[in-house]
Amino acid sequence: MAKTWVLDTETKGTGAHVAPLKRDRESTPSKLSLVNLHPPAGDVPPSGAEATSAATPKRFKVVDVLSGSVLAEDASVKDAVAAVGTLRKSIDALVYVREDGGRWRMLSLGDTKALWELRERAAG
Repeated sequence: MAKTWVLDTETKGTGAHVAPLKRDRESTPSKLSLVNLHPPAGDVPPSGAEATSAATPKRFKVVDVLSGSVLAEDASVKDAVAAVGTLRKSIDALVYVREDGGRWRMLSLGDTKALWELRERAAG
């Protein structure tokens, strides 16, 4: 039976060396932890719960990248669009949205650009 060799890096500062892999013959291979990406069919929230969470208005926070100042905090969409409108470019702002748990989540660049386009539509 062939030996499997590994790079042994247990040495402290003296360099690593190649050593045979030590295997415990009696032990069984450990099982992998499985992650369930889709909830079971019984865990789907009822449509009424989805409607109430979608009905709550989103709250935004707009931060100017150049100065680091907060332009709007806990603002509605209309106020966030107005705050973004004071800047020269869409990339001059970091826009956050309040999650259900009360934490701020930074919007992606695409979402920030969509907010910027709302500003242009409102001006036109």
